[in-house]
Amino acid sequence: MRIRSFIIAYALVLAILLFADRRPGSTQQDHYSHVVDLTAGQTAMAPHTSASESRTHIIAPAALIPGTWTAGQIPPERLIAPLVVMDLNAASAVIDGSGQISLDDIAAWESRNGMIPQGAVVAIRSVGASDNLSTATLTSFPIAHDAAMFLIDARDTIGFVVETPVNLTSDRTLAQQLALHGNYVVEGAERFTSLPATGSLIIVAPAKDKKPGAAPVRILAMVR
Repeated sequence: MRIRSFIIAYALVLAILLFADRRPGSTQQDHYSHVVDLTAGQTAMAPHTSASESRTHIIAPAALIPGTWTAGQIPPERLIAPLVVMDLNAASAVIDGSGQISLDDIAAWESRNGMIPQGAVVAIRSVGASDNLSTATLTSFPIAHDAAMFLIDARDTIGFVVETPVNLTSDRTLAQQLALHGNYVVEGAERFTSLPATGSLIIVAPAKDKKPGAAPVRILAMVR
């Protein structure tokens, strides 16, 4: 019931946004053409899941540092944000086998698409990953430490969304910085190929769960 009530609340927010978008005088720049559900289907193979639930989960700050925000405590204003999409397959990670977005990759992305907006959520597309990337690499955080800190400090990024399960224990310093800056990570999302690099709005709807571990989440993208 808690997750259902929370999703209903976000559905109301979505309806308000769509209604406002259709008001007379609304500019084309503010128009969203459709909504993409990025929540994955049911599977029993991914971490944190049973056969009856989605593999899409939010790793809240409290899962990384006890005493910080749980999924249910993340402020609502941090759950609706501009969405940018970076493609891991187009990055240097495919060449060097690191499986991570680098600072150079971010610079190249911004040269093509413009500066990442302040307070955005960054999604990493990894569909069709190269054979150069090992299974262990694909489960690590897909952004290098210095690149992630640049996004957090210089672009005020508030969250990250990835298609694969994530293991943050390999870089505990980064995990701590994510938590201390109030950043969350959504793992196990899908349908990133349906999204443009920029211009979308993401709505993240976690369960109102005060437990510190990963929590089920539904995520929607409003696409221009």
